[in-house]
Formats: sequence, structure tokens, C-alpha cells
Amino acid sequence: MPAMASPGQDSESLNIQLLVDSIPALIHTSRPDGYLDYFNKPWLEYLGVTLDKVTGWNWTAVVHPDDVEGIVTEWRACLATGEVFEYETRVRGANGEYRWMFHRKVPLRDANGNIVKWYGSSMDIHERKTAEEALRSSEAYLAEAQRLSHTGSFGWKPDTGKVVWSDETYRIFEYDRATNPNLDMVLQRIHPEDRPLAQQVIECASKTGTDFEQEYRLLLPSGAIKHVRALAQAFQDASGNREFVGAVTDITERKTTEDKIRRLVEAEILGIFIANAEGEIVEANQAFLQMLQYGRQDLVSRRLRWTDLTPAELRERDQRALTEALATGVFKPYEKEFLRKDGSRLPVLIGGALFQSANEGVVFVLDLSEQKRADEALRRSESYLAEAQRLSHTGSWAWKPDTDARYWSEECYRVLGFDPRDGLPRTEELIRRIHPDDRPVFRESAKRATHNQLDEEIDYRIVHPGGAVRDIHSIGHPVFSPRGDLIEYIGTVIDVTERKAAEERIREQEAELRQILDLAPQLVAVFGPGGERLYANRVALDHVGLSLEEWRQTHGGFFRPGWFIHPDDRERAARGYSDNARSGGSAYELELRVQAADESYRWFLVRFNPVRDEHGQIMRWYVAATDIEDRKRAEERLQHENVALREEVDKTSMFEEIVGTSPALRTVLSRASKVARSDSTVLITGETGTGKELVARAVHRRSDRASRAFVSVNCAAIPRDLMASELFGHEKGAFTGATHQRSGRFELANGGTIFLDEVGDLPAETQIALLRVLQEREFERVGGTRQIRVDVRIIAATNRDLQAAIREASFRSDLFYRLNVFPIDIPPLRERREDIRLLVEYFIDRYARKTGKNIRDINKKTLDLLVSYPWPGNIRELQNVIERSVLLCETDVFSIDENWLPQQLLATEPKNQIELSRSLLAQEKNMIETALRESRGRVFGPSGAAAKLGIARSTLESKIRSLNIDKNRFKTSPGT
Repeated sequence: MPAMASPGQDSESLNIQLLVDSIPALIHTSRPDGYLDYFNKPWLEYLGVTLDKVTGWNWTAVVHPDDVEGIVTEWRACLATGEVFEYETRVRGANGEYRWMFHRKVPLRDANGNIVKWYGSSMDIHERKTAEEALRSSEAYLAEAQRLSHTGSFGWKPDTGKVVWSDETYRIFEYDRATNPNLDMVLQRIHPEDRPLAQQVIECASKTGTDFEQEYRLLLPSGAIKHVRALAQAFQDASGNREFVGAVTDITERKTTEDKIRRLVEAEILGIFIANAEGEIVEANQAFLQMLQYGRQDLVSRRLRWTDLTPAELRERDQRALTEALATGVFKPYEKEFLRKDGSRLPVLIGGALFQSANEGVVFVLDLSEQKRADEALRRSESYLAEAQRLSHTGSWAWKPDTDARYWSEECYRVLGFDPRDGLPRTEELIRRIHPDDRPVFRESAKRATHNQLDEEIDYRIVHPGGAVRDIHSIGHPVFSPRGDLIEYIGTVIDVTERKAAEERIREQEAELRQILDLAPQLVAVFGPGGERLYANRVALDHVGLSLEEWRQTHGGFFRPGWFIHPDDRERAARGYSDNARSGGSAYELELRVQAADESYRWFLVRFNPVRDEHGQIMRWYVAATDIEDRKRAEERLQHENVALREEVDKTSMFEEIVGTSPALRTVLSRASKVARSDSTVLITGETGTGKELVARAVHRRSDRASRAFVSVNCAAIPRDLMASELFGHEKGAFTGATHQRSGRFELANGGTIFLDEVGDLPAETQIALLRVLQEREFERVGGTRQIRVDVRIIAATNRDLQAAIREASFRSDLFYRLNVFPIDIPPLRERREDIRLLVEYFIDRYARKTGKNIRDINKKTLDLLVSYPWPGNIRELQNVIERSVLLCETDVFSIDENWLPQQLLATEPKNQIELSRSLLAQEKNMIETALRESRGRVFGPSGAAAKLGIARSTLESKIRSLNIDKNRFKTSPGT
């Protein structure tokens, strides 16, 4: 102590006894040989003895018998080595009770390094030891509660990124417990499909500081997938720091508490400084300087003032302590905070005394930072666990059969409806709260646990004081001593009311769904992944005439069909399942015949839909069969009728879109039919509007190329400069605007047919290129050098006189001869007037349906006018007139305004042509009546009048109506 006196105080009398006795610690000294020769007043008052009773080695009498051997051994070892002595023992106080003490002795050496004295201090750590024991017990309860309830807890500070996990949380994520957790580790474990949403939730919580709740999957290293549910609430302390506290539920492993409470660092715990009443620190030991991060130079320069080291809000407390010390000479110990050099705060316990006849005193400082941190860690850990229990509605408890309840967590009180202020309820009190119907089950469970000493699990209902009934699920686990004796049961209570209600709703919905399925007009069945029968609705069971149990026991699964599938369909049903199972179990459908209870078979459309689990494995096959028997029968009838009708159509006409029965048209169609199956080039000539493209399309449809493209090109509509590019395509950059490669019409028609309409309007240079295509079947794109071969049939058409064009040198003769391999000349409409009535009826029917009108008859005068008109625009002109007339027609009798037809053309129509038309009509009527007489009035069929005349049934019916023939009068025998 003299070394710590300030200069100028040598003449002052320092009361050493008062000084040492004022230290807020138990101080003692020892000789070099270990003989304790001094204990300060606080020590003697605590022990309740005089100094002579504890000097030497007599002090061992106040040490707990179990601790004497250990402390003596350690003390002798330190005497031999000269190392600092530290040890914890229980010491008996004046009241006869033992309290834990921490003892520390430091050697004092002379200039030669020889020990001349030992100085020691002891600190009462009984409360800390008790707290540690209580903490260990509490942690054991809470940890076991988490393990039993499969709930892990966590804490996260977004500002620092620090993450704290419980043991159970580590087990969930399957990380090494030695690894410090972070968000990247969490995201790494989250399933890739769930990761973006989880990351979004975390980022949102970090930015906004709001609570969050989320369900997601974990993809573990083994490939296993685990589902977890995370809940967290945000908290903010006085400094504005944010923290999230939460729980992760449905997990199996956990780590014991992330950070254990560290033992307080006892070395150099006492700091000492001397200060005056003006606030100056005139001397301090190294321990004090290290506590506050100051150096010896800061002390010598007299820059340290104890008033400046105290936060402003605590200075009033220091002033009261100083006033009291000036009056009594002693600083009574109290807790406060000091400011370190870096501005941080250090919690301390201080006490001291004034020097006699001086304005200065000595202050002893005990660093409480480790203790404070341990307390904070304990509170935080308990807060995490308590909050996790609250969020998951899970309480923990401890129960000893011979002494009743030992511990309930706060959530346990809340779940069971008890008030913690009333203390731990007895088991009988709890039983009185249990629903009367569940009390016998609860008593039996408690009895069984006491007798069997095994894990126990029970469900019961608890009636809260307000009358509310809650469903409880409780799990208990026995804890044994090392000798195998039962110490206690620890466990959890979980409020499962909402889960029970949800399960009940699911059961009701399942019952309703089964009723709906039983009433559905379909055969519905559910099968296992291998086809094993699980469920069938009432309609399905009634159809096969079996009960559900009989159906389940039927040999073979649905995918290895039994007797109820038609023999001809069984192989197809099994193959359908096998093919789809190999392709990953995709949905598919089959048409099958299923046997009914009366042994008859009906057609069903059967749809198979797989249902998968979270691993992608098929759990169920849902099968729905719809009765299609009537549809199948209708399809068969329709197929038979279609075959007959197609045969009839094929006999009468191969060209459904070309209307007419005139000899001239029949000649054209006959030639088209003959050339259709070949690849010969066809040249179609005729006036404009005669239907050249229709004939070209008919040739294509009846050819072997019908399934390939039919590409139509109007040579008169394409600009001269673009003709070659349009027909043969061009390369990128071939000309201005050619920004990319383009295929021509010939390439598009490869394998099919190209129709060159108005071929007489081709420019000379294109005629040359076309001639090469006809000769070599190859060409080059515009701007290209590569030869492109095509397999394409060419049909050309023109309304020009190509022979005259050759004479005028506007069309190449060699190209004409290449095109004119098989010529077809289509007659103008004025040369096939007998087709006009059919065409009129056809166009009236088409446009009446489009406009929604109902036209039943044609005005006779109108019909005569249409037949007599020469139609220079041919069928196209007739079509336009009919369309216009239908739009303007306001009755069910069709008529036209004769002003629409140029009068000069009507006037110039030769009279003899009209007479010829009438003569032809009379001859046609006579031929039809003869055929009807021979067929006894029958129109269609192999022996019908239509077959005898070689025309379609619909055409004959139309002619019978137009010629006013009564076919019913021929339905008699030929002789009558």
C-alpha cells in the first residue's frame, strides 16, 4: 500500500487497518511457507471467529469437509511453483451455513525473485453457483421439452447478422454443432424451389423489422427432404437494435443451448485507484487501467478524473456516495458503470474509504462485465425458449410421482388455464380441471407411468375457468439417476385444439366427398402405386355387382386386370399402364369394355391420374370411368353410314367443291381424275371465273401428294422485280431490303404441289428460270450459288391464249410445251347452262346460312333470267349476284333485280339457244322419269335411280324438285 500513496503524503498517518477493512472483499495474507497469518475484518465477521482460530492451517476447519483435501493439495502445489493460486470451496459462516467462495492468492517477490509474502482475496460466489445449478436444471427441462415437442428455437440480429440456434435447430438443418450458423447456411439447406421465396421473406423481415411466418422444405445432404415451419417475432431494445426470436417446428435433433454461460473471469478482478474530492485520480493499479483501456501515461499526465469516467446519468449517485463517504469515511459498495477510453461502458462494483486527515481516498473496483454478460445470456436463452413455447403453444413440466409437480413453464400455465401467481397446482387440482369423461384415462396414464417408468403419451380435454374446452396432447419422459432410480418425469403439454378441429373438418369433408363420389354418374376407383385396390364408389360397385371388400379381394390389380375387363382389352390395359409407368407415371386414358353384374359388357372411357408425394413418388392412382356405350354404338352406325355414303359419293363425284352435272363439266372432271395419281404437269385453261384453282386443288387432293403442301401463286399479282425472289427465295443481302435469308414458294411446296395461276403473265426472265425447274427440278436462290433440288408437281393455269402469246413473242414456246403436258380446258358457264340451277341453289344455301335467312324457293322468272344470261364473268359473276341478292332478299322466295344484269347481253342471246335449253330440259326430265320407273321410285342405293344415271343422290333430288317430278308415283311394280 505505501507504494500507492501519492507524493507529499509521507507525513500523513494512513490507517491501514481501516483501509483494508473497508475493501468490499475478503482479504487474507500468508507467509512464504503457506502459513496464513492475517484475515481482514469482513472475513472474521463472516466466519464469526477471532483471528487466532483461523491462522496457520486452522482455516481448514471452516472449509467444507468434501473440499478440504482439494484446496490443501492445490495450495501446496502453488507454494512449490510460485504460481497464482485460484480455487473454489464451500466455507462455513457464522450462522453455520456453507457458502461457495472463490479464493485467489498472488505472490509478492523481492528483487531476487524470492517470494516474501502471499496476498489473497476471497469472493462470495454462492448466488452464482446457485444460479448455475438452477440454470442447468431449467435448461434441462426446456431442452427436453424442445426434444419431445420437436421444436427448435433461434435468434437473429439483422444489424449484425448474428444468428443463434438451439440444439434442435441444428438437428433440423443437419449441421455440425461446432459451426457458427448464418443465413447462407439456412438458404443452402432450403429446397431450391422454395429458396427464392424464403430469401424474399428474410430480406423483407430484415428491412421492415416485421414478424414473419413461413413453411418450406429442407433438402438435406443425404437427399432426404424435411418440412419445417418457422415463426419469428421482432423485438427492439432501448438502443434501437433489432432482434428476431422464433421457433422451428417438426424437427428431430437439437443442439444444447448455443452458448453456455461462461464462468466469470476471476483473475485481476480487483482494480484500485486513489482519488481526491475534486475528482482527480492521482494513482491507480494496472488492473484498473486495463479495465478502462487507459495507460500509465494517461495517469501520470493527470488527465484522468473519476467524475469524467462516469456517465452523466449516474453522476448523481456518485455524488451521494461521496457525500456519505465524507461524513462516514467509508464508500459503501454499490454497482455502477464506468466509461472506457473507447466510449463503451463497464459495469462494476465499487467500494472504498477516505484517508484519515486527508481529502483523498482509495476505491476498490470489481469488474462485473462477465457476470452481467452471463446474466444477459441467461435471460436471452430463457426468453428464446419461453417465446418458442409461446409461439408453438407448447408448455413444459416436471413431475415426481412421490412429491407431485416440480416445475411448470409459463406456457404450461397458459395452456392448462392456471395462474402462475397461485403457485404450482397439485395433481388433484389438475384432474378437477380435466373434462369428466377424460379423468379416468388421465389417472390410468399417471398410474401406468409410475409403474412402468416408460415414455407416456396421452390426449385429454381441459376445461378453463371461463368454460372453454381445449384439447391437450401431453408427452412424458422418465429421467433416471446413474443407479437407475426414477428421479422424475419431464414432458410437454401442447394445445392441439385447432389441429383437432381441422382434423374433424377434414373427416367431414372426406365423408361429404365420398357421398359426392357415390352419387357421381361415373365409375370412380382409387388404387395404390402398384395397382392394389383401395376404394371404389357405389356406382362402380353396383356395376360389377360386388361389395367394397369383395372388390378389394378380387385377384389381380387394376393394371393386371381380372375378369371384369373384356378379354380383348386386358392386354391393352396392362400395356397402357406399363408404358406410362416407364415414362414416369404420367396421366393417360383408355377406352375399355367393363363387365357388368349381368355379365354384359359396356364401353367406358377410363382416365388414369397419378398423385405424388413430396419426393415425386406415386402414392395413388385415381381412376374415373365414363360410360360411352351409346357413343360407341352411334360411332359404329355413323361409320357404316359414312362408308356407304363415301362409296356413293366416290361413284358420283370426286370433287365435292365443284358443282354441276353437265356433260362438259363431267368431261373436265374425268380428265382431272385420270391425271391426279400421276406427277405429270397440268395446264388448266379457261376464261376468268370458271374455277381453275378449284380443279387444281381437286387434282392435288386426289394425288399421292394430298398430305403435303398445296402452294398457290398468282403470277399476275406479284411485282415484276420480286417475281424471282417470290418463287425461288433469296439470300441475305441479295438486294436492298433483303435483311435475312428467305425460302421461296418452290421450297415451301417441296414434296407437294405448286399452282401457278395466271402463268401467262410471267416476265421473260422468270420464264427461263421456271423452264430450268421443269427440266432439272433444281434452282438457285436470288443472290445464291448453291443448287437446291425440289420434288414438286407443277399445275399452271391461264385465261390467256398462250399460242397467240407465243406468236407475239411474249411467251416462250419451249416453256409452253413443258407446261402443256396434260391440258385441261374448262368450259365457260354459258356452255354448261344446265349447271346454273344447281349453282344457284348451292350459292343461295351457302349465303342464307351465313346471314341466318330461310329461303325456301326460287322465283321462276328469276331462274329463267339467270339461265338465259350469258355470264361473261362465269361462276364468279354468278356468285356475286347471288350473294348480293341474298343480302337484299326479305322473303323466303329468292329473286333478283333484272337491272343488275346488262340488258344488251340479254337481248343478244340467240333465241335458238333458249329453245335448245328447253329441249335439253325435256330430255333430261324424260331420262330421270325412266330411271325412277326402273328403280320403283328409289333414288339412292346400288339399284337406285342415282346409280343408274351415274350422278349423286343430292344432285338427282335437286333435279327432281326443279323439274317438278313426282317420284312417289313410280313406287309401284313395273307392270302396273
